[in-house]
Amino acid sequence: MDLFAPDPAANLLPCDGVTLYHGRIFTLAEADRYLAALTSTLQWAHDEVVLYGRRITTARKVAWYGESPFAYTYSGATKTALSWTPELREIKALVEKTTGTTYNSCLANLYHTGEEGMGWHSDDEKVMGKNTSIASISLGAERKFAFKHKTRPDLGTISLLLEHGSLLEMKGPTQTHWLHRLPPTKKVSEPRVNLTFRTFVNAGKKG
Repeated sequence: MDLFAPDPAANLLPCDGVTLYHGRIFTLAEADRYLAALTSTLQWAHDEVVLYGRRITTARKVAWYGESPFAYTYSGATKTALSWTPELREIKALVEKTTGTTYNSCLANLYHTGEEGMGWHSDDEKVMGKNTSIASISLGAERKFAFKHKTRPDLGTISLLLEHGSLLEMKGPTQTHWLHRLPPTKKVSEPRVNLTFRTFVNAGKKG
């Protein structure tokens, strides 16, 4: 099922979670400014994941920021949060005002072209708490984003287009019951920066 221009107050998921697409929350000029600033100022590094016992370096780059030097372990690698930049603080403030939720950390992703994506997964690490909110900001190239239920294949795939300067909010039991992904595409040649604001609740590693 494809969703276009959804109502910001409407839940995109039919059950077992709450996901809201707020659409663009920045003007075009603001979105362009933040994209340029974040691309050049965040401390980007290639991500490393462990798949089937092998450590793989991704083309996609990541950066991890927070209110404290949180140690975040996922896919077999640990990252220590850096201090907020001015732009991240500004964006965080608007995201919190829009969602009514407070966040203390942000995982940023840099996709250089559409050929870089993210496979099916859920952000259900214990350090992120249970049923907490994840607010996802998209800057740059518009990309398709998809959901599928973990145990209900009959629900099919739910997809939408994430616009430049837009906000997607995933909360409630969404991460428990749903997978999401950013499918790669050869039709997009421009970069995209994705900011996922989160609530880090435990300094321990993923269990």
